[in-house]
Amino acid sequence: MDAGKKRIWVRGQFIEVTDEVYAAYMQGDRKMRYFENDLKCERPVYGSNGEIKRVIPSREDSLDRLMEENARQFAANAESVEDVVFRKLAVDKLHTALLQLTKEERDLIYALFYEEKTEREYAGQLGLYRNAVHVRKIKVLKKLKKLLE
Repeated sequence: MDAGKKRIWVRGQFIEVTDEVYAAYMQGDRKMRYFENDLKCERPVYGSNGEIKRVIPSREDSLDRLMEENARQFAANAESVEDVVFRKLAVDKLHTALLQLTKEERDLIYALFYEEKTEREYAGQLGLYRNAVHVRKIKVLKKLKKLLE
């Protein structure tokens, strides 16, 4: 074998090649080993005194490990775009229906559902019996239900 010739193993036999071909082949071979092995295994990085400084994690994950850790590709808590749109449409429809109520009916809804007052508190504020406020609330909610249908 000449000094400028190297041998590489191709399809079950050694073939003599030039230094340039050998370098290109070895570079490609190293790249293939990198993709096949190095990316799939975690590797320790050693310091000058021989102890492990850090561990380079594997870039490939096992389905079994992900299932054990209950990993999810997408967050389950995230609200979908469709849900956001439906909620906004429902809110718009509710606001439109509320505008069709009288001022007294809107005040009742606002006090009970937005200010979170009890029927008793709101009745005391108006100087009415709690039962009267309850009956009004039921009537207003039925009216709202019809407006929202």
